[in-house]
Amino acid sequence: MRKTFERAAGAHGVSPGPCQLGKLRQGAAQLSPPAFGLSAGDGCGHTLLTPHSGTLSSKNYPGTYPNHTTCRWRLRAPPGTSLLLAFGDVDLEPSERCTHSSLLLADPQAGTAYGPYCRNAGPTTPLLLTNSSTVTVLFNSTSHRSGRGLLLSYATSQHPDLVSCLVRGTHYTQEHVSVYCPAGCKDIDGDIWGNPSQGYRDTSVLCKAAVHAGVIADELGGQVTLSREKGITLYESAFANGLHSKRGSLSEKRLIFHKACGDALEVAAFNASSWWHEVDALGQDRAWVATRAALGTTGHSWAAEPSTEAAWLELDLGTRRKVTGIITAGSSKQHNYYVTSYHVSSSRDGKNWRPYRGSSGQDDKVFEGNIDSHGEVSNAFIPPIVARYVRVMPQSWHQRVALKVALVGCQLARVRAPRPYVPSIPKEVPVPTSHPGSHTPIPGIALDPEKAGSMLLVMLLVGGFVLLCSSLLLLAFLCRRKRKPAAELNCGITKGHPKLESSQVCSLQSLPPPSSALASFPTAAAPGDLSRTHSPEYAEPDLLQQSPGSPPGPSTFKPPPDEGYALPLVLSHYAVPGQRHEYAEPLPPEPEYATPFGEPDPTGPARYHAPPLRPASPGAPPHVYHEAL
Repeated sequence: MRKTFERAAGAHGVSPGPCQLGKLRQGAAQLSPPAFGLSAGDGCGHTLLTPHSGTLSSKNYPGTYPNHTTCRWRLRAPPGTSLLLAFGDVDLEPSERCTHSSLLLADPQAGTAYGPYCRNAGPTTPLLLTNSSTVTVLFNSTSHRSGRGLLLSYATSQHPDLVSCLVRGTHYTQEHVSVYCPAGCKDIDGDIWGNPSQGYRDTSVLCKAAVHAGVIADELGGQVTLSREKGITLYESAFANGLHSKRGSLSEKRLIFHKACGDALEVAAFNASSWWHEVDALGQDRAWVATRAALGTTGHSWAAEPSTEAAWLELDLGTRRKVTGIITAGSSKQHNYYVTSYHVSSSRDGKNWRPYRGSSGQDDKVFEGNIDSHGEVSNAFIPPIVARYVRVMPQSWHQRVALKVALVGCQLARVRAPRPYVPSIPKEVPVPTSHPGSHTPIPGIALDPEKAGSMLLVMLLVGGFVLLCSSLLLLAFLCRRKRKPAAELNCGITKGHPKLESSQVCSLQSLPPPSSALASFPTAAAPGDLSRTHSPEYAEPDLLQQSPGSPPGPSTFKPPPDEGYALPLVLSHYAVPGQRHEYAEPLPPEPEYATPFGEPDPTGPARYHAPPLRPASPGAPPHVYHEAL
């Protein structure tokens, strides 16, 4: 057993001597019977030991520890687990083999030890995982000049993310942090800046700020989840859960603790044991009734009658709620009345009341109240209260019992109990009978009779709308097809002229100009138009002649059958396929309405004569004018 002890000690520090081993065994015997946490000696400082976590320190920490003192702590974890130790600070005056002041960890029953430790032989890592569920911590000191002493925290091996009470937010660089804070960090020296609503300066002690924010209870410790967000210009101070925070300046980052159930709860009604009817020096009445106890009320608050013993204020939430915290305030700035401490009790029916005892479950918990008449103080319920009625019972106050209250929490999560399995019993199928309002159910589809009518109406409306849209589209398509041949007919042949260009749009610009030259009705611009016009002329035979040197123009008359001309299959002269016009039948002989452009016939009646030709503009092509035969 001695060799095992030395090997374990040599792995983490200096091997203890026989005297130290004897002290460990003697201390372990003095701390029996076994318990989850015990301490003994005149050198013990702040100590809080629980089954799952705890914190211990030397006397006067972080000041200089006293001379010639000793302290022994017995740490025990639940069966089946081992202890995880976090060294927050080990500042013992150095000496050879740590003989003057030392810290030694051991389990004499198993024969393992760690240490001794001092300033020149400290732990190599901040965390130490032991192989035992029981560890005895021994601290002793002799004459020395300096040294803060020691600070040690512990938890079970189920929490490998254990941190010391001295860890600050600046120790982390990631945006999201999740750590396990041990119990007992509330009374360890360290500053915090900020409040739960704004957040905390990143230089704040992390676990202490978590207690201030109401995320964990100091007597229990627990898992803490927070975010590191952008800092703000000014952090306001606050008093919450027995801790005072400081007013802080700008920081690069701030700590925001995550709390799932922390909304303000609406109070349905206020009730009180009594209320104070005040008549001031001017003879004016002022009623300090229970409805004035709402935290958001301006002016004075609720106040109990001075002669009332065991005053209380009751809040009715209307239904059961999960209450995780309470916020209290004094009367107002005009009146210096406030409550400094109080108890809380709860009820689900308003008749049977249960006092709140916190995590200990032994004594009624005393909550710290206000320190002035206008500030707000927060306290967390860990574990939370599940009730409809909450009573606040003042225990101490300044001048008069006066109070404003608000509760924090959330609604209860509805959990449906599983229905017991009931085997289905086959029922007889009824014989269908004909009824006027009966309908045939669809196999595999269960229809709700109340919703069937509305569903049918919606289906009919949708079907009618689709049918109407389809009809309108079909009608528009048919109208477009009917208008298209008429538009092509009007554009293709207008006033006996052929279509010059193929276009789908009929416009005035696509029609031949009204001054196009016809042989029968020449105009002033007719000579120029005749030379540029490539369309066949529609005139009677022997009405136009060509000069000997001009090329033959296109004919508008049907050639004789012996030239191989085939009559196209058309119904009229205008329904002609293609873009070119076919030949037309010669006009029947009629009286002529024009005479040759020569000399007028003196004997005949007056005839129409063509106007004299105008000289062509420079650069224009020459025009040829032919006289009629």
